[in-house]
Amino acid sequence: MSALDRAAGRNPWIDRLGWAALTLAAVVMVLPLLWTVGLSLKANGELLRDTASVFRAPYTLENYGSILARPAVFRWLANSLVVSLCTTAGVLVLSSLAGYGFGRLEFPGRKWLFALVLFGLAVPEQSVIITRHQLFSALHLHNTYPGLVLPGLAAPFGVFLMTQYFKAIPAELDEAAMLDGASRRQVFWKVLLPLTLPAQATLGIFTFLSSWNDYWWPLISATRSEMFTLTVGVASSQINFAQTSGLGFLMAQAVFASAPILVVYVFFQKYIVRAVSGAAVR
Repeated sequence: MSALDRAAGRNPWIDRLGWAALTLAAVVMVLPLLWTVGLSLKANGELLRDTASVFRAPYTLENYGSILARPAVFRWLANSLVVSLCTTAGVLVLSSLAGYGFGRLEFPGRKWLFALVLFGLAVPEQSVIITRHQLFSALHLHNTYPGLVLPGLAAPFGVFLMTQYFKAIPAELDEAAMLDGASRRQVFWKVLLPLTLPAQATLGIFTFLSSWNDYWWPLISATRSEMFTLTVGVASSQINFAQTSGLGFLMAQAVFASAPILVVYVFFQKYIVRAVSGAAVR
């Protein structure tokens, strides 16, 4: 034990055991991903004989070539991108406006309305699915992009997050800007909104990931193959083509569907870690 450790009262063995436990947990979590990737690189005929062949060569990109040969997969990918990006943009706009109203303005019934919004956090999606289905069916919104996007715009957590962030900004900024002749719109757009970019980044990441991975509502709303999102399309392939296409092809589809999520994690991992840890984003 070093003099520094003794002075701090730390036991290096405890730190080593902690690192070992974290390493073991990381390996356990990564193993299913590695197994999926390995299966996707094996010939389907070989996997039918023995899935343990994933641990030995040869490997092939044939399954990924089969994906590129299926135009429907790219249609599903495009649908997921459109739905996820539109949902994310809509949630950011609506949550920012609502957060500014609840966090910076005074109007009658503000507290009651905010409580009503927060009540939405306690309502599970499954409890309103029948009513939502009937409403969208009456409006002829099934098998359309608005039908897939609109339900995701109801984001009580986003409103709560942006409200708390706007409340934390000193009120003196509003007063100084208005003394300089700025209107409410200018104060919001040019002064306050740029200060909330870290919170919007966190909210945008989680909204995009949630929308991309959503399976429940697209399964109900999209009944035509050309309107499937990637999650529903991959699931339909597993149901319809599991016997003919093979396990390796299905695993390749899973990897293909997960690739955009991996890209999001790589580029925005700083905000994701801070959001999960509960730290204030600066």
